[in-house]
Amino acid sequence: MELRVKICGITKVEQGRAIAQLGATALGFICVPGTPRYIPAEQIRAIVEQLPSDGSRCDRVGVFLNATIDEICRIVEISNLNCVQLHGNESIEFCDALRSRFSDVEIIKALRIKTVADLVQSSIYETHIDTLLLDAYHPEQAGGTGETIDWSTLKEFHPNCAWFLAGGLNPDNVLDALGLVNPDGIDLSSGVEKAPGDKDLERVNQLFAVLRQ
Repeated sequence: MELRVKICGITKVEQGRAIAQLGATALGFICVPGTPRYIPAEQIRAIVEQLPSDGSRCDRVGVFLNATIDEICRIVEISNLNCVQLHGNESIEFCDALRSRFSDVEIIKALRIKTVADLVQSSIYETHIDTLLLDAYHPEQAGGTGETIDWSTLKEFHPNCAWFLAGGLNPDNVLDALGLVNPDGIDLSSGVEKAPGDKDLERVNQLFAVLRQ
């Protein structure tokens, strides 16, 4: 199966379009007010409307942190998203309730991994979501920190659903990570940026060049 490549924290129309053309299979939009990469729903829609229409699939992922189901649904509909990433303390009951509102939207549950013990919680969610995302733990920030997970702890991680590896990945270390673990997808943000929300297209191009090797 082809490795999914999600570039998260998109804020600019021209960068979103260029990154999709370079080969990203998903773009992530931060729907968490007050965070460095946040953009409102109308701005997300403006980016989504300019994505390539050549038939290549590029998923549109809204990233939420302890938002209400009504708020998530409102933003999904305005922005024309087809994936929702839950990055907070959302319960399995919350995931089920969200699924009942959206049968055709992929639900991704992000878990912040500090120790191997944190991986246990992944099994709780597996049957309630479509995809897991493992991110590095940070005491103050929920994501986009540039911190990496200890990849060696994930060698035996084989959940019963698809999963993304996130946390400090960049063009220089992604092959090292993929040499140790076997995720269905990778998620990058700060590793391909000039500044929060301002992507470095040269770094994105370098990422895809490395992955093609």
